[in-house]
Amino acid sequence: MNRRKFVRSAAVFAAATQARPILGANDRINLAVVGVGGRGTDHIEYFSALPDQKIVAVVDVNQPAQERAQALVRKLQGQDPKVYSDMREAFDSKEIDAVSIATPNHWHALSAIWACHAGKDVYIEKPASHDLYEGRQMIAAARKHRRIVQVGSQSRSIAHKRQAMQMLQDGVIGEVYMARGMCYRRRRSIGTTPVEPVPAGLDWDLFLGPAPMRPYSKNRFAYNWHWFWDTGNGDIGNQGVHEMDICRWGLGLTADDEPLSVVSSGGKFIWQDEQETPNTQQAMFSYRGKEIQFDVRNLNTGTESQIPLTGSIVGNIFFGSEGFMIVHPTGFQVYMGDKREKTHDEANVEERVWDPKPHMQNFLDGVRARDPKVLHADIAEGVAAAAMCHYANAAYRLGRPMRPDPLSGRILNDGEANQMLERPGRAPYSIPELA
Repeated sequence: MNRRKFVRSAAVFAAATQARPILGANDRINLAVVGVGGRGTDHIEYFSALPDQKIVAVVDVNQPAQERAQALVRKLQGQDPKVYSDMREAFDSKEIDAVSIATPNHWHALSAIWACHAGKDVYIEKPASHDLYEGRQMIAAARKHRRIVQVGSQSRSIAHKRQAMQMLQDGVIGEVYMARGMCYRRRRSIGTTPVEPVPAGLDWDLFLGPAPMRPYSKNRFAYNWHWFWDTGNGDIGNQGVHEMDICRWGLGLTADDEPLSVVSSGGKFIWQDEQETPNTQQAMFSYRGKEIQFDVRNLNTGTESQIPLTGSIVGNIFFGSEGFMIVHPTGFQVYMGDKREKTHDEANVEERVWDPKPHMQNFLDGVRARDPKVLHADIAEGVAAAAMCHYANAAYRLGRPMRPDPLSGRILNDGEANQMLERPGRAPYSIPELA
């Protein structure tokens, strides 16, 4: 089955779920949080601030993380959740209705697929998948098992960004033909760390899961897994995927729309360390009558246009036939005509800071309604945003353009690229073929 059919099967899902019981607005949803490191800790805090949910389980391969998460749930919710090392045991529990997954990227797909198979609804962190093959299987699993699957593209639930995107669709700057995304997150060199024994309480084999087996070192664990191709996607797949998704959204692209071609260049400059992913990367995506330009920079930098100059500069610029719009974490502005007259100014308002809670509430609303159309970031949209990162990384690593097939998403006439983008996973953690 091709990707276009995956996406369109959402309508079949919606019809099929009408026969299932629909939860009431106040029915409690029992949650398990999977992967309770830094981001998973955030999930516990954010979900605990929402009504009519209960975190009944926490899952992690690292015992110290389990203990910290259990203590946090006890503090915030007044009860001890069950603790699991292997997510499959948690997924077997009939007490759990839905799971919130904040594992490293290379675990996103398999954990979501296993959860769907076990009958759980899923909130999965971005990027939706670690490669293209995984993304297709995630969509197939969600549709096959009639699960509600929301990707953590929080911008799609932030009020001022939803307002800005609606204005673009309503023609505020005329016909929108180009989007530019920026991810200027200041990072530091990770240096080098030696191979050493696996720390007590950590299941290293389970941590690696679908990724190739490697000796343990501190740099391959905790946050720095982002910067190794086995487990992460670099900053274009970390922070950049949020802005990439906003580019797609503002241009009116759907999960069906594949780029005609993708080019990418960059490198790792200045740093002499173990990081494999680039600290500077540019990518361009061509569509019929539209294009997306994307820029990642982790070194010292200035800003562009009127995007606020803060510690981390992230945002988007949309160009139309009559003017342009700037969208950033705390507001948006519209400039019109040759004189660049400012006609809309949603100023920096404290309440508009990055807040995932509305997005998580939207997920809970979708679970109760049993309708993926309720979701602001259904799995198909999240997979499409992640695919752009995967195309760009493949173009960067191989040094040549990628030309995706409009139906399958596979790279045309490039077996090496497809092999890079379709890793089946290390046994026994292989990604199942579902479509």
